[in-house]
Amino acid sequence: MPEQQNRIGVVGIVLEDPGSTLRLNEILHEHASIISGRMGIPQVRGRDVNVISLVVDGTTDDIGSLTGKLGTLPGVSVKSALSKKTYPL
Repeated sequence: MPEQQNRIGVVGIVLEDPGSTLRLNEILHEHASIISGRMGIPQVRGRDVNVISLVVDGTTDDIGSLTGKLGTLPGVSVKSALSKKTYPL
């Protein structure tokens, strides 16, 4: 089996249900080891929509775990883009 390698990427999160905020932050905390940076924009242009962007550095399994858990939350949309190049763990 080939050795796992890290990838660098971005994860975009759109939060439309404020009731999911607590669980969303808990999931981010659980995956803090792969999050290199976070930027949030609350209430985009006065709308009740929050946008969070993450810079991640982890294996595809780790990043998939993060995005998979976030994607199950009500009112949360998640998309990711990962580098093609891999990096040693």
